[in-house]
Amino acid sequence: MDDYPALNLFWTMLWLFLWILWFFLMFKVLTDIFRSHDMGGWGKAGWTVFVIVLPYLGVLVYLIARGKEMGRRDRAVAAKAESDFQDYIRKAAGTQDQNTGPRHVEELARLADLKTTGAISQEEFDRAKQKLLA
Repeated sequence: MDDYPALNLFWTMLWLFLWILWFFLMFKVLTDIFRSHDMGGWGKAGWTVFVIVLPYLGVLVYLIARGKEMGRRDRAVAAKAESDFQDYIRKAAGTQDQNTGPRHVEELARLADLKTTGAISQEEFDRAKQKLLA
């Protein structure tokens, strides 16, 4: 390694990074193809063959043709995961009395604390309060 210039090392690392980045993008496109519910089996098969046989062209054409739907699916999955996580937090933070069920005063105090810390919005607080007092 003594005779390998620093600039060559830089270019080698750059090409290695770009190669890894390309594989990440190709696998992301392949998973999106199979995650898509608006495409039939033959469409998925065609895109898969296109991406595998002509990887550079296939991925670029897929991103141009279906990039917006790919982004929408990613946002929908992220929103669903966030919603599930928030529901889990609300469920786990609940105060339950074994005999009488939830105690209204403690629940209202907990909701007020969540609102002041920013864990829930004003709308979520109002909905939860109305549900609790109903």
